Amino acid sequence: QVQLVESGGGLVQAGGSLRLSCAASGRTFSTYTMGWFRQAPGKERGFVGAVGWTAGTTYYSESVKGRFPISSDNAKNTVYLQMNSLKPEDTAVYYCAADRRLLPRSGYDYWGQGTQVTVSS
Repeated sequence: QVQLVESGGGLVQAGGSLRLSCAASGRTFSTYTMGWFRQAPGKERGFVGAVGWTAGTTYYSESVKGRFPISSDNAKNTVYLQMNSLKPEDTAVYYCAADRRLLPRSGYDYWGQGTQVTVSS
């Protein structure tokens, strides 16, 4: 089992930045992919981006590419989502997830509880 806890959400003005953290605990997760997803009100949860723990390879959805870099700190068992140039349409609950496959876009094994990000115009 892997436990995931997100933090760092909040209210920010458009154009601002936030950094979300996802702390992982439980089983050794060096082989896991860590992903970020978001769900806006009335919409389905969608893929934001992911990082492979071992090589640090990342990839992103087109909507956030270039704005939301993902990084990882293996020593701290933590993954980060740096959100820059935020837009009101980025408002959502953001979830961290973990999976044993290499950089999947869906069907993750483990999920955090989510953290709310609200971007005001």
